[in-house]
Amino acid sequence: MLKGYLCFVVSIFCIGLVTAVIGDCASHFGATLGIKDAVTAIVFVALGTSIPDTFASKVAAVHDAHADASIGNVTGSNAVNVFLGIGVAWSIAAIYHWFAGNVFEVDPGNLAFSVTIFCSEAAIVVVILVLRRSPVVGGELGGPKYIKYATSTLFFSMWILYLILSSMEVYHVLPGF
Repeated sequence: MLKGYLCFVVSIFCIGLVTAVIGDCASHFGATLGIKDAVTAIVFVALGTSIPDTFASKVAAVHDAHADASIGNVTGSNAVNVFLGIGVAWSIAAIYHWFAGNVFEVDPGNLAFSVTIFCSEAAIVVVILVLRRSPVVGGELGGPKYIKYATSTLFFSMWILYLILSSMEVYHVLPGF
């Protein structure tokens, strides 16, 4: 219908709706446990919105001979989450405030520190994925079991490190930017 545009728009709307529900539930959960909103966002909201992408990437990796779809799904999902999740909301708010004659300012809070850690780790992941293309491994995903499990453990450890560093910055254990 309508060359797929209707499906795309409805899908984006549903993703926004589910993300809003997950965000509200996570906020209430964090408030109940006394966890700051920034930590709740990077742990529970990010995890809740990434779980479906993880399963889709797993299915794509298993059924695709070269696993291109799973790598594309991960990068595409992150791009949609960042550009639509933040960009559209901030654009709407900026346009609203512009029409109202106000200045729209957003306190970056912990965003600069978290994005720096994320981008640093993402660069390491890209280097590792490129190195995995060697004939010894044979591709970004899969390969010999010990290499596959070592890479998975490293990537999971990097996620845990990201959570720890970002949380420590939120609670002022580490200095932020």
